[in-house]
Amino acid sequence: MSNDKTAPAGAYPLAKSHPLADCPLHAAFSTVGGKWKLTIVYWLARETHHFSALLRRVAPISHKVLTEQLRELEADGLVERLETGPVPALVQYRLSDYGRTVLPLVENARVWGLAHLQRTRGADMAPPVALGCAETLSTRINCP
Repeated sequence: MSNDKTAPAGAYPLAKSHPLADCPLHAAFSTVGGKWKLTIVYWLARETHHFSALLRRVAPISHKVLTEQLRELEADGLVERLETGPVPALVQYRLSDYGRTVLPLVENARVWGLAHLQRTRGADMAPPVALGCAETLSTRINCP
């Protein structure tokens, strides 16, 4: 077996782009899809949070996963990270103006989820817990 790591040009064609790269639904799900991102956006829409407060709000998310999700949301321009001073400073997270444009999607997903819970668990479903995301965002949505 050869240890030669150099391959002639063209031996390995570049990977094809994702087949759904131009699909708007794919773009949306890539940005806010997954288990935690809509919930994180929901809580940041209500107010600016520091990391620990957000960790409690989005529980049972792990510290590592919350860090990853916030970094991805920040990279996509939905969340802003605000450092309040020199290290170790309190870091605050808030929705960017662009992040506020996703709030109608978050609110529609929340409303649909509530209707789905009522359909699957019955109309006599227990009221949402204190840290749940039952409060509407409609009065908080200020999209440009």
